[in-house]
Order: sequence, then C-alpha cells, then structure tokens
Amino acid sequence: MTNSQVVLFDLDGTITDSAPGIIACIRYALADMGLEGPADDVMRNFLGPPLVDTFINHFGVTPAESKQMIAKYRERYHDIGEYENSVYPGLLEILTDLSARGAIVATATSKPTASATRILAHFELDGYFTFIGGAEMHGARQHKADVIAHTLEELGIDDPAATDIHMVGDRSHDVLGAKQFGIPTIGVLWGYGSEAELAEAGAVAIVDDSSKLRALLGLNPIPHRV
Repeated sequence: MTNSQVVLFDLDGTITDSAPGIIACIRYALADMGLEGPADDVMRNFLGPPLVDTFINHFGVTPAESKQMIAKYRERYHDIGEYENSVYPGLLEILTDLSARGAIVATATSKPTASATRILAHFELDGYFTFIGGAEMHGARQHKADVIAHTLEELGIDDPAATDIHMVGDRSHDVLGAKQFGIPTIGVLWGYGSEAELAEAGAVAIVDDSSKLRALLGLNPIPHRV
C-alpha cells in the first residue's frame, strides 16, 4: 500500500497518437495475406486492444493466421512504425507535474513492454515513470487486466481500494480491466474510443482536453502566457 497518488496510463491513444504507424503496419500485414483494410478513420476504431484480437475480430482470420500477421506487422513496426507517432498536447506537462508532486506514475499498456519503453525513451518521457508495465511479446500477459495486475504487483500495491489510484485510458478495455481491481478510470476522447464506449464501460469521468484531465488529477492549471 502507498500513501502517494498513483496514476496508471494507457499508452496508445492516451499519451501518444500512434495511429499512423500502427495502421501502416496493419496494412503491411494485411497485404501479405492478400487482404485489404478499410479507410484510416475506420481503422482507428480498431486500435487499443491486443493485436491478436484486432486481427481476429476485425479481419476474420484464424488464430494461427493472426500470429502470422503479427509477425509480419512487427517486421515493419520495430524499425519504422514505432516512431510514426507523436505525443498528445499537454501530456508532457501532466507527467512533469505529477512527477514534481511525487506521484507514482506507471503505464498499463497492451503494447509489449519493450516497445512501450523504446517509445517513451524516444520522446524522453521514460524518466517520469516509476514502472513501465506492458504485455509480453509471446507470453500469457496480453490483455489489460493481466497488465494491470503485473503493474500493481511491481509497484507493491496489494490493495488498490485503499490507494489514491486512477487509470487513464481511451478504450473500454482500459476501463473494464481497471474495474476488475476496483480502480476508477478517467476516459480521454483524444484517442481511439468514443464517449459512448467509455461511458458504457463505466468510466468515472470522460474528458476531451488535457486541461480537464489536469483538474481531475488535482493539478493546477498551466498559467496562460501572453
């Protein structure tokens, strides 16, 4: 248990807009299978859950074909797609101020830990995180609840209900995964999920810009500069 504020962040669609690289790599994998995908704006709605689920649920492939597509996806992603990415406005300031306050900040992302670590290091954000929690590339830890369980264990939090803790994410699986541990989720609308999706999943609050997230996390507004 900790007396410090704890914030668990999703990564894709919450801290960074990784859609350009992910979509390009999905198309790369689809082309290898002789398949075509929908328009980019439709494809954005697929982002967030583990890739194995995305390929099976949205492209009608078998689990074995999904594994083949993931291997092809990673061919392009690790060299190129990972960095077709950008940090959302206001997130650096939020991480900076949480760190200055002494909050415990961690990721709980369905992205493999190695990829999440490289991306955060690329944007010089890794230093703000007490722990970078992610999925296993080839292991059992793939879904959000599994990642959250792993992150809580690494942070030494055995009773989230007795902790000042929030999840911040953009998709229903962030909300539902956190709910399994009694952790309230703040949903953000700059990512890949809709307000309806987040509300139905049970987000305790939904925000559409970083200033509102700052307020919910108890951070002071950024002074206006003339």
